[in-house]
Amino acid sequence: MTVTDRLSVIRQSPAYWRIVIHNPPFNLFDPEMFAELNVLMDEIEHDTDLKIVVFESGDEDFFVNHHDVERGHGAADQPGGASFDHWPTFVTRLAQSSVLSVAKVRGRARAQGFEFALACDMRFASRERAVFSLIEVAGSSIPGGGGVEWLAALVGRSRTLEIVLGADDFDADIAERYGWVNRSVPDGELDAYVDAFAERVSRFEKRALETGKKLVNARAGVPSEGDLWVSNHVLAGVDTWPEAQAMLTKLNTAGFGKDKEFELSMAERLGNLPSE
Repeated sequence: MTVTDRLSVIRQSPAYWRIVIHNPPFNLFDPEMFAELNVLMDEIEHDTDLKIVVFESGDEDFFVNHHDVERGHGAADQPGGASFDHWPTFVTRLAQSSVLSVAKVRGRARAQGFEFALACDMRFASRERAVFSLIEVAGSSIPGGGGVEWLAALVGRSRTLEIVLGADDFDADIAERYGWVNRSVPDGELDAYVDAFAERVSRFEKRALETGKKLVNARAGVPSEGDLWVSNHVLAGVDTWPEAQAMLTKLNTAGFGKDKEFELSMAERLGNLPSE
């Protein structure tokens, strides 16, 4: 097992790795996590034996959370960090990789964390514990990490509008019904189910898996890196709006990224913040 500050890489076999994400206390997506994911992506692309990776959380309450607003979007002068401006390149590499990626979602996948799960090739979610939400509009911002693009391809226009503009929580059963998770699985069965699936795939011929993924990608409306850069650029402008700056101050006061009660019930709290 290889352990870094945010990721633990468990090599179940040469063909199958589990990636455990653990960034206490709330699994916030910070520049260090992104830097480690980029290094991991290099390793994935250069390993000729690897066929499938499963991303999971070491925290049952949070899969991967929103980005750490106190750290901003990353900067070159942050030791070990990486700029989130390169997010479109990373998720494009993940989607186009010859290695299959699976998000095993237990806990909250919010904002950037939701977009990370969407960028994986498949998603299996805990029926009792998985929660998905794009909270940005409730914070006077917009999703800029691919959420709009991935969801529009997976669930269609009207449901994407509901998810993005409603900025509410969705459980695994709704996610399965709408089509952005492959399957909602009882929590007690999730680990065994995903492990059995990954073990099965890991026994197949790598070239067949890679070619199959390429064919599906070509027909499934996978967002291009250019599409993702457009949303990323729009988000950078939106975050300078006075409304967004005022809301960020309000969110910080309410406990955004700091208070566990707020983080656990964020969608409900965002819908009931005082107007002043």
